[in-house]
Amino acid sequence: MKLDTNNHSVFKLNYHLIMVVKYRRKVIDDTISTRLKDIFEHIGTNYHVSVKEWNYDGDHIHVLMTTKPNTELSKFINAYKSASSRRIKNEFPEIRQKLWKEYFWSQSYCLLTVGSAPLETLKQYIETQGEK
Repeated sequence: MKLDTNNHSVFKLNYHLIMVVKYRRKVIDDTISTRLKDIFEHIGTNYHVSVKEWNYDGDHIHVLMTTKPNTELSKFINAYKSASSRRIKNEFPEIRQKLWKEYFWSQSYCLLTVGSAPLETLKQYIETQGEK
């Protein structure tokens, strides 16, 4: 628990977010992953979301993130999915060969609360994603 300048308790909540590319197309590489993370961090500042760990496989991303309890996560995720879809397709037009419609992400996502598992354990799990 952290204390803010007004001596009010400020709790931070941890989540593990998994988002999948539409049709499970393998379009994410190092360059695209870095750009997706930059967009995530930029949009996250408006929603008090910060990245603790980030990794990807060709067709999905894993994010360990921290938020304030009152963060509207569904609004943040929808804002991120919309903005990142638009920007990635504009900045990397070659993706349109595999994803020809306006969507980049699958409609669904997996958002897990991180309760009793130590953050280091989850960081290690996310770090190993995409390894053979």
